[in-house]
Amino acid sequence: MAERLPISVFIIAKDEADRIPLAIRAVRDWVDEVIVVDSGSADDTVKVAESLGARVIFNAWKGYGPQKVFGESLCRNDWILNLDADEEVSPPLAAEIRAEIAAGPRHSGYRLPILPQYPFQTGGHRWTAFHKPVRLYRKSMAGFKDSTVHDTVVVHKGTVGQFRGMVNHRSFRSLEHHVAKLNSYSSAQADDLFRRGRNPPAVALAILPLLAFFKQFILRREFVNGIDGVIVSHMYAFQRFIRIAKARERFKLAARRKANPGDRG
Repeated sequence: MAERLPISVFIIAKDEADRIPLAIRAVRDWVDEVIVVDSGSADDTVKVAESLGARVIFNAWKGYGPQKVFGESLCRNDWILNLDADEEVSPPLAAEIRAEIAAGPRHSGYRLPILPQYPFQTGGHRWTAFHKPVRLYRKSMAGFKDSTVHDTVVVHKGTVGQFRGMVNHRSFRSLEHHVAKLNSYSSAQADDLFRRGRNPPAVALAILPLLAFFKQFILRREFVNGIDGVIVSHMYAFQRFIRIAKARERFKLAARRKANPGDRG
């Protein structure tokens, strides 16, 4: 067993019994503690996480940012590694983190490349790891914003480094699950846009899906994955489209209710 480092790992979860074992097993032997913040799982998430050595705490869901801020508050170490329940620290990344912490960290936070993997893919291509959020950081110098739809770490003091090893991200169990997840998340994003008064122009609905497909397939190099990359790029374009379509719908309904107070439609 590797020497444990003074790092707290926390994972937010709900109904992740089938996927959370990979996340916990990838880190439990070399970090000080693993905490799972459960928001009311109906499956065996709590039982499975506890059987793997994690400490499980219930916290009612109030949004991504608030849930992660709560997770931070449970951590006893200054160094925190945040993972989602569908993510797994790869062995090369684990080696990099252990070496960096053992030698004396040079930064206040570190970006971790997230490698997306879909169930119809045998493995992800490292060229498609374009999302590189800060996930390892010092609690005294950084922390998550409390936004309900954006879970972003803000580094308040010091510099940010980056590792080369990957976090394997198995976000979707199937395309059906992907659509269901997009439906829920895009509704929260549309609500956020509506609250901030950001009504998408009609031209955005016509152009954005095309630009989003180009961005994912060409600029983010999904073409390396062949037909799988085509599927992923279309799903990304739909994700970008439905968010603003729902926001526009909210503004139109609000305007109709204002013009016709008795209209319940």
